[in-house]
Amino acid sequence: MSTAPARRWTRDRVERAVLGVLRWVVIAVLVVATAFPFYYMVMLSLRDIQDLILRPGALLPSEITIGTYREVLASEESGGQGFLTFIRNSALIAIAAVALTLAIAIPGAYAVARLRFFGRRQVHFLFLAVYLFPAIVLAIPLFVLFTMMGLRGSLVGLVLVYISQTIPVTVYMLRNYFETVPAGVEEAAAIDGCGRLATVWRVTLPLSKPALMATGLYVFMIAWNEFLFALLFLVERREKWTVSLGLSQLAGSIEIPTTVLMAGSVVLTLPVVILFFAGERLLTEGLTAGAEKG
Repeated sequence: MSTAPARRWTRDRVERAVLGVLRWVVIAVLVVATAFPFYYMVMLSLRDIQDLILRPGALLPSEITIGTYREVLASEESGGQGFLTFIRNSALIAIAAVALTLAIAIPGAYAVARLRFFGRRQVHFLFLAVYLFPAIVLAIPLFVLFTMMGLRGSLVGLVLVYISQTIPVTVYMLRNYFETVPAGVEEAAAIDGCGRLATVWRVTLPLSKPALMATGLYVFMIAWNEFLFALLFLVERREKWTVSLGLSQLAGSIEIPTTVLMAGSVVLTLPVVILFFAGERLLTEGLTAGAEKG
């Protein structure tokens, strides 16, 4: 009876085996490093303050309570922190910023990607020049201007500030994606009788869903989490506060328990996490694959 020859441990096999093990080790380390802080924050928000004092290092609560979330979300008249109002304000601001940014950036990015005009190669770099200036440099002139216009303390004014910051980078991002859309697809639509606007609406935008989702989520995150301009323009009107501004006030108060602060942090973080996982398919799926044959 013959026996199969033993497989030799070549250099290639050793490298593949080592890299195969290291891959899972790296993945596990990254998962723990990213997920553990959020897990600990959620666990703290579900613990009673007395349990936290008695067992500060425990990773699991002895008893789960949602009283911290009631306190965070309840109105000030009910003895809470009023975060339900802050969530509404942040949602209105973020949704308006996303809608207006995309409405302005889409035609601008398409023009830079498809049309031929003087300075076309330089214009998208000029858009990014906005980010050469720190936000604090723009804060003082914007504060004076919005005070003169009567927009200080207004959610509309804050939306205008956000879209002025997000439009340049959105144009840059969408322009790069529009250039990857096959020109032949748009030419075929033009042969079928579609004008320029109809081609953009019926062909280019459906093929650009991943880019639109990514840029929309990016703008939403900026508007949802931004703190400096929210503090500058809304600090005098608590009923107009955003979630980030309300959370900063919790962090600066010695009377607020840590568990309540963590509950506010979860409220701030959870919407972005939900939106990311809800749109994960569009963020990763290449919808242009196979759009043009040949």
